[in-house]
Amino acid sequence: MINWANFISQCFNGLVLGALLALISSGLTIIYGTLGVLNLAHGAMFMLGGYAGWVAFSYTGSFIAAVIAGTIFVMIVGVVTERVIIRHFYGRPHEDQLLVTFGLGIVFVEAVRFFFGSMSKAVPPPAPLVGITPLGFMLYPTYRLALLGIVAVALLALYLMLYRSRIGMIVRAGIEDAVMVDSLGIDVYKVFMLVFGIGAAAAGFAGIVNAPVVSIAPDVGEAILVQTFVVVVIGGVGSFPGAILGGLILGVLDNLSAAYISSQYRGAFPLIILIAVILFRPQGLLGRIEERTV
Repeated sequence: MINWANFISQCFNGLVLGALLALISSGLTIIYGTLGVLNLAHGAMFMLGGYAGWVAFSYTGSFIAAVIAGTIFVMIVGVVTERVIIRHFYGRPHEDQLLVTFGLGIVFVEAVRFFFGSMSKAVPPPAPLVGITPLGFMLYPTYRLALLGIVAVALLALYLMLYRSRIGMIVRAGIEDAVMVDSLGIDVYKVFMLVFGIGAAAAGFAGIVNAPVVSIAPDVGEAILVQTFVVVVIGGVGSFPGAILGGLILGVLDNLSAAYISSQYRGAFPLIILIAVILFRPQGLLGRIEERTV
């Protein structure tokens, strides 16, 4: 039997998960839309953000310091990775890009396992966000509600950067025609390096703000990577609004299917959605079928 309060609670859980997936996927789709690189190390970067934040929290006891440290650390990792490795693969086949980013993800995971072990780590939410909040028709964890707002603000910041700033204009122009942007005297590859860092930072930020909800472990990025790619395909590869829409759709459907159909096969539902989208709308809900010029 479907209980109304339980149904609303599951929808809220789905919105929180969906918003988090949208944030991670937005970083992935920004990287692909700009650079044409499918980054299989994105899940590992989500995990790195959680661990970097946990280390900062261990020394400072401040959740804000943990969020800042996790975001900046993964951004630096992204910038260094792009400059040292990724930029040598722009002109190479997608198979090579997938292999090198897959290998980087393994390196990141095993490095964390070497230094911190395989046991999970926990980061508590800030004191004002501990406990539950009455919503009239149900009680809901305060931090989960706050997380929905935190992720919404982060997505808005990314949107403003991409669509309302000069750097965003250069990035979108570089997506369409990198040669023309370069001929205007703009070092498009420095912009690409920054974009890769921003995309990585989005994953790192998501990793640490999600830490009070789900404990951090070296393999925490593996499952989230699969869901992230499903979100990107649902919304449309390279589409920022599509990443948000796809994340919310997958988050809500995933929670409702687990609650009311079968939690045993929860991991299969994202793949079923993925297959359906590829069959009936291969460009995604908000994607476009086009040829890249880069």
